[in-house]
Amino acid sequence: MANREMAVYCFDTLVSHYNNEETPPPAFDDANHPLFVTWKKIVNGGEPRLRGCIGTLEARRLISGFKDYALTRCALRDRRFPPIQSKELPFLQCTVSVLTDYETADDYLDWEVGKHGIIIEFTEPVSNTKRSATYLPEVPAHEGWTKIEAIDSLVRKAGYTAVK
Repeated sequence: MANREMAVYCFDTLVSHYNNEETPPPAFDDANHPLFVTWKKIVNGGEPRLRGCIGTLEARRLISGFKDYALTRCALRDRRFPPIQSKELPFLQCTVSVLTDYETADDYLDWEVGKHGIIIEFTEPVSNTKRSATYLPEVPAHEGWTKIEAIDSLVRKAGYTAVK
């Protein structure tokens, strides 16, 4: 469902922001889906490194959702990174994900690396704090993780820091 035009629209949104221009109209149909925007930056000609990735599991209109998440939420407000600066534009890559066909797993190992995304939600037993985190399907595969390594990383991403 995600396509090149959606990534181009996200890039146009960021470029237009720095040029103080209106974003050109998108070349894709508006639909309602959960979505993610990922920015990566090529550093010293090497492998692209994550520069921001934020999305929503709630269905959003794709045009307004991509515009919002590409710029405000991902490029400028991903708390893991400083805001993207205009001088970084030539080194950026953008990918988008449109989420469909959710399945509830039978257990924490009921998924395939590289095929399924993972959403984890849990409540910390001591503090009663609710935690959640998400990985898109490509993340565990790109990192070379096993299912257990991916789940451990996802629990840490959710902010759980219990001492073993």
